Amino acid sequence: MKKWTAGIILGCAQFVMVLDSTVMNVSISTVVKDLNTTVAAMQAAITFYTLTMASLMLLGAKLGDVWGRRRAFVIGSVIYACGSLLTALSPNIAVLFLGWSVIEGVGAVLVIPAIAALIASNYQGQDRVTGFAIIGATSGAAVALGPLIGGYVTTYLSWRYVFVGEVVVMAGVVAFSRLVPDSSRPQRIKIDVVSVLLSAAGLILIVYAMLQSKTWGWILPKQSPEINGVPINPLGLSLVPYMILAGGFLLWAFFARQEALIRRGRPPLVHVSMLSIKQLRSGLSVLAAQYMITAGLFFMIPVYLQMTLGLNALETGIKIFPLSVSLILFSVVGTRLTAIWSPRRIIRLGQVVLVVSSFVLLGSVDLELRSVLFAAGMFFAGAALGLLASQIGNVTMSSVGVERSSEIGGLQGIFQNLGSSLGTALIGSVLIASLSSSFLGAVDSSSLPSSVKDQVAASTQSGVNIVPVSTVNDIATTAGLSAEDAATLTTLYSDSQVSSLRASMVALVFIASLSLLFSKNIPTELVRRKPTDEPENDTAQSSTA
Repeated sequence: MKKWTAGIILGCAQFVMVLDSTVMNVSISTVVKDLNTTVAAMQAAITFYTLTMASLMLLGAKLGDVWGRRRAFVIGSVIYACGSLLTALSPNIAVLFLGWSVIEGVGAVLVIPAIAALIASNYQGQDRVTGFAIIGATSGAAVALGPLIGGYVTTYLSWRYVFVGEVVVMAGVVAFSRLVPDSSRPQRIKIDVVSVLLSAAGLILIVYAMLQSKTWGWILPKQSPEINGVPINPLGLSLVPYMILAGGFLLWAFFARQEALIRRGRPPLVHVSMLSIKQLRSGLSVLAAQYMITAGLFFMIPVYLQMTLGLNALETGIKIFPLSVSLILFSVVGTRLTAIWSPRRIIRLGQVVLVVSSFVLLGSVDLELRSVLFAAGMFFAGAALGLLASQIGNVTMSSVGVERSSEIGGLQGIFQNLGSSLGTALIGSVLIASLSSSFLGAVDSSSLPSSVKDQVAASTQSGVNIVPVSTVNDIATTAGLSAEDAATLTTLYSDSQVSSLRASMVALVFIASLSLLFSKNIPTELVRRKPTDEPENDTAQSSTA
């Protein structure tokens, strides 16, 4: 048991890192009410929490090399605890955004790469496979238990106590961090600030553009931002494609910068040549898709359960429970299967099950979400995510030598959190945008009086807010509508929320199906870490199935 002490301590930190967003998702309606904010603002906070991590993860990994991995782990844990405390005390959405989305995110960019690197350096052979499986299972447990923990605490105490609990756990992690051996030594490395700015700005532009697509429009402008009352829509187009192109250009410049630094004999922020390793590239792509789906599910399902059905945080957690149970169970099953199956077989099984479960969830969408079909879809989605979580860590970390473990840990953190950011931004935008178009279309084609239609159109010029269906009748009555018209409007809004959930499920099916293409170069045999950091050629990296 002593040899797993380091793994347990690192696993506790990993648990808190992943727990955060799942807790916030099931507490959305309560936080919206407590801080007098909106679902769209909460979507932005959730997105920027993971985006902060994605955009600064390479810097965090490099600081682990400069300071030493355990020291970076401890500093990150302290910063994270400070952010959690500020979040617990936040009086408004701005302070919550600072404490949660920014400060906690900054702490996490030091902790997450250090966890991967310390696991790699402390365990060898099958123990290393088990170590990464433990971290994967811990992440799965956090995703699974987060809704229940957050639901119970939010319903019977306050969502703020979850973040107080995180402060306590991270304080314990720091106290016992001396029990985590660290063979690394601080290195004299000059960090290239330009590289940090290019990578961060590129990722932020792309994700922020997707986040704003629901308001600005994907191609044609809807509610464009204004300067002195003048809409900003160059050439009659939305800002979204321009921002995505600009972000893509900055990322291209980042890659070019890394190659230029290497030619000059200077240390790059990351050796981008590693992405030519097919096994690594495949593993990171599967990881990103996995977290896109997880984040998308954990945003749209809680929003619908709370805002449409009026469930509280605990009831929401219980509704998600089938996914929670299967995710933990199949993280363990996936670890056991490594003795008889290759990583590719396990991952592809998980991907196929995920596609099937996505179709099952799509078919289960109705007003109440009480069918056995919905529960089955959630269970098998959790099973698929558990199988993926049990394999990806070792697949990526075993693709290069131990000397590059910090960089690989940073890349894992980027793809994991970028996937989460894109999942929340993309699925959330589909949910909100389809709600607006569906509701306004339903109102326009309804038998409501023209005066009511004009009133609804005028009040929703900036988009349709997600509000509990139970409040629509009162809102309509307060606005001067008759009892009959208010009832009709409530029905139309309820139906529109079902339609928007269905549209979001279609996006989920598309992402799950697309991810099947990413596992082509996952190894067909259990891969051990190479003794050096020299990658093998692509042929050796991945054999054909």
